Amino acid sequence: MTKPNILLISADQQRADCLGFMGRKVKTPHLDQLAADGTHFTACITPSVVCQPARASILTGQLCRTHGVHDNGIDLDPQIGEKGWAGAMAAAGYQTSFFGKAHFSTYHTYEPTGTPECLRSSENYGPDWNGPYMGFQHLELMLVGHNWWAPEKPPAGQHYERFYHMDGRGDEKTRLMWDNAGDTKGAAQTWHSRLPVAWHNTPWTADRAIDWLKHGRDTDKPFCTWVSFPDPHHPFDCPEPWSWLHKPEDVDLPENRTRSYEGKPWWHKAALEGEPADPKFADVRKAYSRIAPQTDEQLREIIANTYGQIAFIDHQVGRLMNALTEAGLDENTIVIYISDHGDWLGDHGLILKGPMHYEGLLRVPMIVKGPGVRAGVAVDQPVSTLDLGPTFYDYGNADALQAQHGSSLRPLLENATATRDFALNEWGLLPGRVGVALELRTVRTRTHKMTVDLNSGAGELYDLVADPQERHNLFDDPAAVSLRARLMSYLATRPDDQRPDSTPVGTA
Repeated sequence: MTKPNILLISADQQRADCLGFMGRKVKTPHLDQLAADGTHFTACITPSVVCQPARASILTGQLCRTHGVHDNGIDLDPQIGEKGWAGAMAAAGYQTSFFGKAHFSTYHTYEPTGTPECLRSSENYGPDWNGPYMGFQHLELMLVGHNWWAPEKPPAGQHYERFYHMDGRGDEKTRLMWDNAGDTKGAAQTWHSRLPVAWHNTPWTADRAIDWLKHGRDTDKPFCTWVSFPDPHHPFDCPEPWSWLHKPEDVDLPENRTRSYEGKPWWHKAALEGEPADPKFADVRKAYSRIAPQTDEQLREIIANTYGQIAFIDHQVGRLMNALTEAGLDENTIVIYISDHGDWLGDHGLILKGPMHYEGLLRVPMIVKGPGVRAGVAVDQPVSTLDLGPTFYDYGNADALQAQHGSSLRPLLENATATRDFALNEWGLLPGRVGVALELRTVRTRTHKMTVDLNSGAGELYDLVADPQERHNLFDDPAAVSLRARLMSYLATRPDDQRPDSTPVGTA
C-alpha cells in the first residue's frame, strides 16, 4: 500500500469534552463529522498540562523529564527536537511541514536566545526563511498567537506577523483587536474582538496549510504536516461574528464550580495563593496566568466566547478537509485532531491551567480518521498524545530516532479487542511559576486517576466512575491502599532516563 499522508491538526487549551458530539452546547459540525467517520478516544490525556512541555512531548514522544522541557520557559534542545517524529518521518521519505503556533522554544525571554521563536531574536530570520526547524523541512510560523500581546512588528516576528503588518496598518488592527464590541459583564480576559477575521491568526493558519497542500508540496512524496491553531487559549477574545455564535444564557455551566481546598493536597492552595518567585514576570503571571473566581454570569461569557473560538477553528477544519478532497488526498490521508492540554473552564471554580490535574485540564480531544481506521467508534482506553509519533512510524514504515515513551495507536484504531492499562503525565514546576517547586506525576486508567508530588509525597486519587466531579480524594483512604499501590506500580514503569532540572530562558 502507498504510504499514507498524515495531517495533524491541533488546538491550544481545548478540553476533551468541548465538542458538539460529546454533549456540550458548542457548534462543531466538522469535528462531529470527523468523529463519525473515524475513531474518537474518550480517555486521551496530555503528557503535561502546560504548553511547552506538552508540545515538546508530542513532537519527541518523550515525557518532559526526559526531553528536558519540564516547565514553560525552557527551550527544547534542537538535537532532541530534530530526532522527533518530524525528523524521523523525513528520514523515511516524508515531506514534513508545520503551520501556526509551534512553541518548541520560548517567546518571552530574558535575553535573545537565537531561536526563530524568540521575540528578541526573530528579526535574525528574514522573510525567505522557512526552516528547517525541529525536523520540519518547511514552516510558516506565528509567534505567541494569543492576543494579550500585539503581533510583533517587522523586522521582528515571523510569517504571520509580516502578513499582519504588510499593509502598514498593524497598529489600527491591534486597536480593533483589543476593542470590545459588546458587554461581557466584567468577565476576566474576555471580549468580542473587532479585528476583521481576514486578519485573524485562526484562518491564516488554515490558509497557509491549504496553500501548501495545493501548491507548495512535492507531489511525489507523502507528507506529514502539523497545523497548529493558537486558540481557544485565553485571552477569550473571539472575533466578531464568531463571538456571537453562542449565547451566554444558552451555554452549559460546570456542575461543580465552587473553589475549595478541603481534602485536597497542600499545593492546590499554594499554587493559587502563593507569590511567583520570578520578580521579572510575577505581575504577568498573576495578571495573565491566574483568574479570580467569576460569577455564573461572567463564567457564561467566558464559556460562550471559548465556544466561539472552537467553532471558528472547526470551520477551518472543514476547509482543510475540503482541500484534501479537492486534491484527491482524502482517501490516503490519516487526519488527527488533538489539543496540547485542556482548561478547567470553571470546574472547581478554576479557569485556565495549573498543577491541579482535574479531568478538564488533563484530558484532550483525539479524533483519528484514515485508511483502515474504524469509523464511528469511541475508544475508552487510556492513551496519550505521546502515542502520536509511534503511530506515525507504524503507518509510515519509519524508525524512531530516539527512545519513545508512547506506543502505536494502530491496534486500538483497527482492532476492537485491543486494550491499554494506563497513560502517564508529568510536570516539574520550578518556583518561578507558583512560588513552590513541585515534581508531579499523574497516572490515568479507564476508571481512576492519581497525582503525586514526589518532593513531598502528598497526592490525590479519584474514582472517576463513582466520583466524576473529583470531589473525594482517596489518596489517604485506608480502603484505597491496594488501589493506590497498583497506581504507584504504574508510575514506577516510567523509564529511568530523566534529566536534571533545565535552566529557564524566560517565562513561556
